[in-house]
Amino acid sequence: MTTPKQSTNSDGTIDRRAFVGGGARMVGAVAFVGLGGVFAARRGRDEELVWQIDPNKCVACSQCETHCVLDESAVKAVQCFALCGYCDECTGYFRAEEYQLDTAVQNHLCPTGAVVRKFVETRPGIRYFEYTIDEPKCIGCAKCVEGCGLMNGSLYLQVRHDRCLDCNECAIAVACPADAFVRLPRAEPNLLKDAAKEAMQTLARKKAQRSGQVVDDDTDGDDTAGEGVDPA
Repeated sequence: MTTPKQSTNSDGTIDRRAFVGGGARMVGAVAFVGLGGVFAARRGRDEELVWQIDPNKCVACSQCETHCVLDESAVKAVQCFALCGYCDECTGYFRAEEYQLDTAVQNHLCPTGAVVRKFVETRPGIRYFEYTIDEPKCIGCAKCVEGCGLMNGSLYLQVRHDRCLDCNECAIAVACPADAFVRLPRAEPNLLKDAAKEAMQTLARKKAQRSGQVVDDDTDGDDTAGEGVDPA
């Protein structure tokens, strides 16, 4: 960058006003260039690729728990409420055999108690419960995902990017038998399973019909989707 030519007075001294003005223009130019660099860096970050699990390929093999380089896996179970049946006997919550319909630890399928069961309501002869994931307790073992797959399949796994180190070669991706790990733009880092996307679109249409609105079926990839208190 060239330095502004300094104006001088008739006696040879530097014109103070011109000097200050030139300096201000130089500072402004530097600030503009710096701001451009910030926006470029931010845009570059948004275009970075991150690891994610394609839930349509995932086979709940438990490798996510054991192969992550972190002591506690960056992979967590998530819930799509729009797909959940709010079942009283949830196969993603209860063990497959010898269990009672209560929240006692011995009845849990999850080894860490990360799946939380909460009563919602009773409709003629049927009790409905909401199931959520306590993520700090989740170890990515996929037991709930495998169990839930016997019914609606509303539970599935996703990489949580507030934990993931985004390794160039993901150890879980290498070990994954289903080749379910994919790279996505950081700006859109999540994936919905196809059934969850369809359930969300159906729920949105029902709500739109009630309110007389038009619905756009282009559902985004946000997980833990749908409202958690409407089992209908």
